[in-house]
Amino acid sequence: NVAGLPPGPGGGKVLTAAALAAAPPQVQKQLLGERLFPLIAKDQPELAGKITGMMLEMDNFELLGLLDSEAQLNVKVAE
Repeated sequence: NVAGLPPGPGGGKVLTAAALAAAPPQVQKQLLGERLFPLIAKDQPELAGKITGMMLEMDNFELLGLLDSEAQLNVKVAE
């Protein structure tokens, strides 16, 4: 978990647009990947690493939107 981020559901840390924007670009991708991977692994455990890597090529703020909506994330993963 990243220091300075507010607590989120389940005791994790919420990744906000402001927190993401404050981080260097490579750290932004790491933060997003750390949050995407467990969500993707629930439905696609064997492919979670590959799918996460592919999704990290998307725009960071589009990824934030997917993190906020599990339904949208599932649609994207199904592609």
